Amino acid sequence: MAQALGRGLDSLIPKKNFEAVSSNNTTKEPLAVLSDTDRVFHVDPDRIVMNPYQPRHNFSEITLQELMASIKEHGILQPLVVTRQGDSYELIAGERRWRSAKALGLKEVPVIIREASEQKKLELALIENGQRQDLGLIEAARAYRRLMDEFNLTQEEIAKKVGKARSTVANILRLLELPEEIQHALSSGRISEAHAKYLLGITSPGQQMVLFKKIINQNLTVAQTSAETKRLGGTKAARITVNYADQDKEAKLRSFFGTKAKIIRSRHGGRVVLDFYSEEELGNIIDKIENI
Repeated sequence: MAQALGRGLDSLIPKKNFEAVSSNNTTKEPLAVLSDTDRVFHVDPDRIVMNPYQPRHNFSEITLQELMASIKEHGILQPLVVTRQGDSYELIAGERRWRSAKALGLKEVPVIIREASEQKKLELALIENGQRQDLGLIEAARAYRRLMDEFNLTQEEIAKKVGKARSTVANILRLLELPEEIQHALSSGRISEAHAKYLLGITSPGQQMVLFKKIINQNLTVAQTSAETKRLGGTKAARITVNYADQDKEAKLRSFFGTKAKIIRSRHGGRVVLDFYSEEELGNIIDKIENI
């Protein structure tokens, strides 16, 4: 299963000794506590506002409904992370839980209060969302670009913060070189990541659009797109090796379990890895396995 969310976010979430505290007492407590005995406060979700640095803009209605069902049955098991903004709170981590709580009409939610700079808010939102299936590649690319443009981070620094290889960050950023219409198609699922990578192998935006429209109008497979890229003189860098059968299976697993899924093959078999990032998500996975 997935490891810790990352040094930045992990440092925000205490590992033990949560102590629930009434929202009436929150003003008497310090805004930031650095030990692992941090207290969990309960606040009205209507007093929490969205993080303007949240990179994810698309939320799966199905997974939100599943999370709402879990919260209704078991409550919110993992506190949200917020920072104080005057008389309200700004969300740093836990937007799906917050949205679900508001939809259910909950009067209070558990939170941990932290202080965070504007850069840290963006970094932590990336760390929380980066490995979830809901954060699209274009959303990630725009967030990486924002870290570079607004906070002068290098690709290497971003890679370390989000727990990815520098080459992965570079490849994701390259997607922003595609015409806006193609970026939108990738975000909406009209084309796959593999389609986009082959389109990047064509240097001319005009030719990229010609092939893109052919992919859409003729419903080209990734293999057919590869052949078209080569015919148009696509670069060697675009001629990647992809296990298309496993890619389809992973997509079905993601759809069924509502989380990131990875097929790892070995000589005599392999294993399937399902990521989870809260007790609610683990419970959802177990429930689905039991009901198969």
